[in-house]
Amino acid sequence: MSDEVQPGHVRVRLDLSYDGTAFSGWAKQAGGRRTVQGEIEDALRTVTRSGDVTYELTVAGRTDAGVHARGQVAHVDLPAGLWEEHREKLLKRLAGRLPKDVRVWSLREAPAGFNARFAALWRRYVYRVGDLPGGVDPLLRNHVLWHDWELDVAAMDAAAKSLVGEHDFAAYAKKREGATTIREILDFGVRRRTDGVVEIEVRADAFCHNQVRSMVGALLFVGDGHRGVEWPRKVLDAGVRDSAVHVVRPHGLTLEEVGYPADELLAARNREARNRRSLPPRGGCCG
Repeated sequence: MSDEVQPGHVRVRLDLSYDGTAFSGWAKQAGGRRTVQGEIEDALRTVTRSGDVTYELTVAGRTDAGVHARGQVAHVDLPAGLWEEHREKLLKRLAGRLPKDVRVWSLREAPAGFNARFAALWRRYVYRVGDLPGGVDPLLRNHVLWHDWELDVAAMDAAAKSLVGEHDFAAYAKKREGATTIREILDFGVRRRTDGVVEIEVRADAFCHNQVRSMVGALLFVGDGHRGVEWPRKVLDAGVRDSAVHVVRPHGLTLEEVGYPADELLAARNREARNRRSLPPRGGCCG
């Protein structure tokens, strides 16, 4: 995860999309499971004729099995000679080699200090839900969750707004050893499209494991009337997992976009993102 590119190498930024339906998530796994990272690294190795050498990708956001991405970002460090030899035709060759459920849209030399994961300022996800009595459009079934209760979008939006800000999201996260659950939600809102699909959109500096899908589960309970508007914030403030908060299915979730600072601010953002965060004591701050 170093920001230092090894001598004789070039850091290349990839912008990509994938349908997560048939993938066991982004990250390579033991046992031969199909993953997005594995497919791209295999294709890259093949089209550059690199033999047994694998050039490992670093990604902005590791998505779980079944989660989609429209605006994913990754980087890879390639030998300068290999990059120079293949750069003009690499994109088209990858398009011919990759399976149709993953596409790389651009490949370009990254600016100094760029790291797809640590330089990111924010990630924006959208979770899509259908609540029509007849179900979900069959053409959208792999991207929209059917909820068989009518949803109050205004109530869901109000509940979402109550979670905006920097908080400890332990109540909505799967705890990982040594990792903080403090995150800052920048925007959180719910809207209904003209075709009836409900879109739950959230943008944050980063997300804990299962955080988005857990928060969506809480909002659905508000939307269908099982809980009041104030309930998701009460769960957050309690600071512990609530058995009533369900992690919704992954197929409704899409990583839409990743934001980065201006080139001259990349190095500073990298350093900041690596710092372990803490919240000030409740009731005020010392100074």
